[in-house]
Amino acid sequence: MLRAAVLIVFLLSVARIGRSQSYNAIYSFGDSISDTGNLCAGSGGCPSWDSTGMLPYGRTHFGHPTGRCTDGRVIVDFLAERFGLPLLPPSKASGSNFKKGANMAIIGATTMDFEFFRSRGLGGSVWNDGSLGTQIQWFQQLMPSICGSDCKSYFSKSLFVVGEFGGNDYNAALFNPGKGMAEARSYVPQVVDRIASGVEALIGLGAAELVVPGVLPIGCFPVYLTLHPSSNKDDYDETGCLRSFNSLSSYHNELLKRAVSGLRSRHAGARIMYADFYAQVADMVRSPETFGLEYGLRVCCGAGGQGSYNYNNGARCGTAGASACGDPEKYLVWDGVHLTDAAYRAVAGGWLRGTYCSPGILH
Repeated sequence: MLRAAVLIVFLLSVARIGRSQSYNAIYSFGDSISDTGNLCAGSGGCPSWDSTGMLPYGRTHFGHPTGRCTDGRVIVDFLAERFGLPLLPPSKASGSNFKKGANMAIIGATTMDFEFFRSRGLGGSVWNDGSLGTQIQWFQQLMPSICGSDCKSYFSKSLFVVGEFGGNDYNAALFNPGKGMAEARSYVPQVVDRIASGVEALIGLGAAELVVPGVLPIGCFPVYLTLHPSSNKDDYDETGCLRSFNSLSSYHNELLKRAVSGLRSRHAGARIMYADFYAQVADMVRSPETFGLEYGLRVCCGAGGQGSYNYNNGARCGTAGASACGDPEKYLVWDGVHLTDAAYRAVAGGWLRGTYCSPGILH
């Protein structure tokens, strides 16, 4: 009996490994780190204020803007390529076939809904209605066209990427003159609880393979470094990143890891992978050459060499006064907020191999 039980466990583990290396589709949720064009998918195209709808966005891989907040591809594009799937169409793109994948992510998305921010006096800081709950509703609207009446079976063979979520929730307070860091930290537990609830909802719909990324080390990004400078050297770590902002990210990620652990114990039939966005990007800032890059904190598409980071909030990438470097493949940061095509490729590799994902997608 014992030998038979051991054999069954072994065969199940082999089946799981084989399944994790082949997916029939990828479904993605998130914000501007993941958006493949939802903000620009309407009949009017990208909003006039959205500079990501203009060159040099998209120039590296596509040769034109696609609604992605980078010079080329984002992480889910590289995951799709690895598994032989088409690049994920934005869920709002009319006439698209979503059987092989769909991307619900949209620029500016938050985890919490608008009412949450309004109740905290932050309604004016949130301009997007594409919260995590809303994105799950968008996904549910697509389900009949994807899988008919046998969705649980179909989704059990699909990969779900849930996030990252949280960055814009905290930005609502961090970029609000009347609020700030204390306000952002106060609602981290609620944000993490909502992410966990969203993952649980997707498992209820049939998802069995899910990647849940943490948030990035925001204190290493030029937008925060430029808008929140300090004359106190102790406010920066050894790599030049702002300690307090990275502490916020770390707090979120610690709570999220605990939440993922709880989800694993409650849903033994699902494989829930925690993607350590923070650790990898921090390593890329600390040692860019290890990842084939040269520049960690300097922006490729920015304000014509201004300041230490080539970033000026009044001359953002795609607007007058900004220009792009000729070698984005050497840069970690594209526009002060988002990463380059080259950096996203490296991140996808870290998630696939398991270097920065537990367990790795291919494990």
